[in-house]
Formats: sequence, C-alpha cells, structure tokens
Amino acid sequence: MSVNVRIPTILRTYTGGQSEVSAEGATLSEVIDSLEQSHPGIAARVLDDQGKLRRFVNVYVNDDDVRFESGLQTPTPDGVGVSIIPAVAGG
Repeated sequence: MSVNVRIPTILRTYTGGQSEVSAEGATLSEVIDSLEQSHPGIAARVLDDQGKLRRFVNVYVNDDDVRFESGLQTPTPDGVGVSIIPAVAGG
C-alpha cells in the first residue's frame, strides 16, 4: 500500500528537504518502517526507545489522530495521507 506522508519542517533534513514523501505499508507501523528504510534516522524522531509514538509527536491518518484510533496498528489503505506533526509548546 502506497501512502503520502507529510513531513514537518523540523524532520525535512531526513528527507532531503522534501515536504511530502511516499512510503509503503498496510499499517502506520509499516509506513514508519518504510520511511526509515528510505530516510534513515527519521523513525528515531517519531518513535521512543520502546518503539511507541513519542509523547510530543502527533500522527494523523487522513484527519484521524492515531492515538484515538489503533495507534501504530492504524490501517493505512492505499493512497491515504499520513501527517507527522510535532507538538508546539510555548507561552
């Protein structure tokens, strides 16, 4: 399954400056594995040491926050859009 992944500015150093890349996978976990194969180092910025989504990184499949879906097992059908969005803090 081919999906389009939108990459935030802070992670574009891993994608050669590209704001959107293609990845393969039937689940979000497989998509992240595919991203890591094509763009080494990016998975460590999205996943923690236990292989779970980092607390301050939000991931959406289409418009659905995966934390309220099936997490890394959220299905990623062919053509779906995945967005990686780092949380912004400040005040």
